[in-house]
Amino acid sequence: VRSLISCCLSFLLQKESKEKLSVCSKLCYAVGGAPYQITGCALGFFLQIYLLDVAQLDPFYASIILFVGRAWDAITDPMVGFFITKTPWSRLGRLMPWIIFSTPFAVISYFLVWFVPDISSGQVMWYLLFYCMFQTLVTCFHVPYSALTMFISREQSERDSATAYRMTVEVLGTVLGTAIQGQIVGQVDTPCIQDSRLFGVTNSSVAMEEVNVTRDAGSITDTRNAYMMAAGVIGGIYILCAIVLFLGVREKRDASELQSDEPISFFRGLKLVMKHGAYIKLIAGFLFTSLAFMLLEGNFALFCTYTLRFRNEFQNILLAIMLSATLSIPLWQWFLMRFGKKTAVYVGISSAIPFLIMVVVLESNLIVTYVVAIAAGISVAAAFLLPWSMLPDVIDDFNLQHPDSRGHEAIFFSFYVFFTKFASGVSLGISTLSLDFAGYKTRGCSQPEEVKFTLKMLVSAAPVGLILLGLLLFKLYPIDEDKRRENKKALQNLR
Repeated sequence: VRSLISCCLSFLLQKESKEKLSVCSKLCYAVGGAPYQITGCALGFFLQIYLLDVAQLDPFYASIILFVGRAWDAITDPMVGFFITKTPWSRLGRLMPWIIFSTPFAVISYFLVWFVPDISSGQVMWYLLFYCMFQTLVTCFHVPYSALTMFISREQSERDSATAYRMTVEVLGTVLGTAIQGQIVGQVDTPCIQDSRLFGVTNSSVAMEEVNVTRDAGSITDTRNAYMMAAGVIGGIYILCAIVLFLGVREKRDASELQSDEPISFFRGLKLVMKHGAYIKLIAGFLFTSLAFMLLEGNFALFCTYTLRFRNEFQNILLAIMLSATLSIPLWQWFLMRFGKKTAVYVGISSAIPFLIMVVVLESNLIVTYVVAIAAGISVAAAFLLPWSMLPDVIDDFNLQHPDSRGHEAIFFSFYVFFTKFASGVSLGISTLSLDFAGYKTRGCSQPEEVKFTLKMLVSAAPVGLILLGLLLFKLYPIDEDKRRENKKALQNLR
């Protein structure tokens, strides 16, 4: 009887391993990645300029909001990962309830981030509160969604294919975020101050009201309404994507977990994960490359507005970058399958370097800027796809080395996001403070040369240095294509 059961179990596992995910399942899974990218793109590209020129906060307070919000966002990732490991399996699964129940509250808090309260004092606390609240709730969506990759299929090829679908939709989400936020807000001219006397005035909202502005008082109200309208549209898309994910994806429990319902020790699992060399080397490399693109993202709107002097074109330039990235995802998926993931990292991410240099070295020219934007988008696609495609390989390698320690997927994904988000919070806070020290003028139609030079450093020199450092660290990453095939075969035998 034991032999018969063993043969039947082996047959079922082999049959299951050969089952492929349907295109519909992959698409529904991929759609779930859009909310995080749409909201993240809108916040990443527009929140800094919104706080400075629409909410009219001092750059110092804006830097505090950006840093604390990102730092808190980073802290919530391992916290949510901890609670997920303690969450029992239910009829909906272990991850899906987190996604569904956090969605309505995340949408409400997101809308309030883009609302300017009619209060003379306390605006800083308002934005700090709702920005941190939204970051917490979107983490309750994104961490379980990221870990869901390991529970839609046991096949590496199917997970890689689903990840490619996901990355395509996520980059499309950044296009939507850029298009919705940029085009709605771009329809309204944000009033700026042309009076040269501004540059001798203290940088506060009270002083701003004492000088002449180029638009009437209603114009700033129209701008604020445009930001809220964009937030409402994005919130509706967020809810729709969560519904599609819930209805179209079934969370599959790993066969090894079915053998025991004993709770998994989070701290023991964390200790094991942090000792796993492949994981540490992977997140170290992507920490610096992701930081480079986040630094570029956070300062690009100001760079286009004040350094390149494309005040009315920057949203279209951002759209060109994201459209190019979306169309490039299938190219990179083919490339990593053909030449390997490590090769794709070197070729894809390093290709951004010449274009980051060109955009600050060449004279301000709109056509050249669009060409550089389209070329840079190809590299952005590689930066989006590769981390999420390589993390499952690391988890497979860990499961082979620790076959008796299972259920740590959320730890892997949450701590990867933790390190990148915390670093990006530090970078955004420092970059906004750097603008303050350089003499940034809130709502100014132009900025001092020191500010323009600082923006060039933030979108070119700093990202290039971070990319080079990250690529050097990738030399230490041990999982190449031969190792992946070896792990795949060993996992099939283990199951």
